[in-house]
Amino acid sequence: KNCALFFISCLILRTLPWYVAGSQVLGVACVVITGVWMGHYRGGYAWDGSAQFNVHPLCMVLGLVFLYGDAVLVYRVFRNETKRSVKILHALLHMMALVISIVGLVAVFDFHSSAKISHMYSLHSWCGMLTFVLFVLQWLLGLGFFLFPWASAQLRSWYLPLHVFFGLLLLAMSVGSCLLGITEKLLFSMLGKIKYNHFCVQYV
Repeated sequence: KNCALFFISCLILRTLPWYVAGSQVLGVACVVITGVWMGHYRGGYAWDGSAQFNVHPLCMVLGLVFLYGDAVLVYRVFRNETKRSVKILHALLHMMALVISIVGLVAVFDFHSSAKISHMYSLHSWCGMLTFVLFVLQWLLGLGFFLFPWASAQLRSWYLPLHVFFGLLLLAMSVGSCLLGITEKLLFSMLGKIKYNHFCVQYV
């Protein structure tokens, strides 16, 4: 049994770079496709109320999916680096994700205000806001427990599994919220104008 576990561990370590590379390719592809969708098919980008909404999907995919996913990966990718360095990188990636996500939220709230559209009216809105608030809370707790360890070693040891679990859960919630938002945008923008079975490129 121990030999089998050792073999599996070695196999995972040997193939890890390929999985990491694949995740980066897919992550960049998600960001690029979202950028092209908003920039080319939905009217481009602006901060004057005309195309301000389009900043929102791009920022949320970049921040709460791609950068957040990379922040989760750093402990697996840089396992031979000093723990302090990895902690700092982990926190910085989260901070970048936070700042970019705030820009995305400001964009959508400003757009709704300019267009006289109600705020927080859909399942995507509430799921997304819940995810963002919990993400901020998770980041602050991580800073307090691990980067600037104000808690005791015993308390940090108790909280670590919770931090890992909720980090992965929030990543899944981020992806789910983004998918809800993309579906909502497609339905609102194209329902009644283009039939789904026409295989429109934006539906793809």
